[in-house]
Amino acid sequence: MTSNAKISTLHNLPGTKTSTLATENQRENSAGSKPSKEVSGSYDTRLVEMITTAIVDRSPAVRWDDVAGLDKAKQTLLEMVILPTKRRDLFTGLRKPARGLLLFGPPGNGKTMLAKAVASESHATFFNVSASSLTSKWVGEAEKLVRTLFMVAVNRQPSVIFMDEIDSLLSTRVTNENDASRRLKSEVLVQFDGVTSNQNDLVIVIGATNKPQELDDAVLRRLVKRIYIPLPDGSVRRLLLKSQLKGQAFSLPGNDLERLVRETEGYSGSDLQALCEEAAMMPIRELGQQHILTIKPSQLRRLKYEDFKKAMDVIRPSLQRSKWEELEQWNREFGSN
Repeated sequence: MTSNAKISTLHNLPGTKTSTLATENQRENSAGSKPSKEVSGSYDTRLVEMITTAIVDRSPAVRWDDVAGLDKAKQTLLEMVILPTKRRDLFTGLRKPARGLLLFGPPGNGKTMLAKAVASESHATFFNVSASSLTSKWVGEAEKLVRTLFMVAVNRQPSVIFMDEIDSLLSTRVTNENDASRRLKSEVLVQFDGVTSNQNDLVIVIGATNKPQELDDAVLRRLVKRIYIPLPDGSVRRLLLKSQLKGQAFSLPGNDLERLVRETEGYSGSDLQALCEEAAMMPIRELGQQHILTIKPSQLRRLKYEDFKKAMDVIRPSLQRSKWEELEQWNREFGSN
């Protein structure tokens, strides 16, 4: 039986343990071949189960509107994934979408949310991959898991394979590197190239990192689009603050809101969320323990500018200026400007 015939049986994913494939492997075993885990061209059903249960994200319910700003990154993802899934007849030949995208920038600014949004908007299968999900204590199993991952992605296309903190998985290879780590990196690179063997397959690999300078050169060659996700500018900070305060009782006249936008320069999206959460605690802290137990939520005073000013003494920007400048420089040299 050819390997293509075996792979075709996996179209029953997800759900069962691909009993057809298991039956074929049992037949080969009874004929004196190697166990199913070692049969060339076949896949271990246990690894398939690991992929479908631990790596496939079944609820990336994030929409474009949930991601503030980042218009350039949204446009790139629209061209790479969403439009090709809806109009495959248009995106062929020179217009076929790139298969690799790198989202890089300071942490906490929406890289993961963007990847989940594109999976939701395109109705694609979303594979959320980390270094820990692809490593194993058994020699050689990590490489098999990588092969299985890409095989399942092809069978469930359109698919998005999202590798968060990709630098921890595909950093620059060095001479004294651990042999298992080197083999894993090589297998990911080989499988990445294999995705493009069938030009009609729609499997997109998206990597996210805040340390792009540590990625291997071979990885950068495959991630042809590299989009910088910067710290939010004034207009995006204004949107983020309004989004965080939605549903809250607050008193921030226009001038106070604009002051807050100016004074939070250098804050990431996650920093702004933490700032709002800290400010929201200020009215409660003023009450004292006895009053906290008896007061009604509607009786709490409104948030005001002074609450955010006090919160800034506790919640400070998480990114050093030197790191920010380093990412800006890398973007000028290697980013898709």
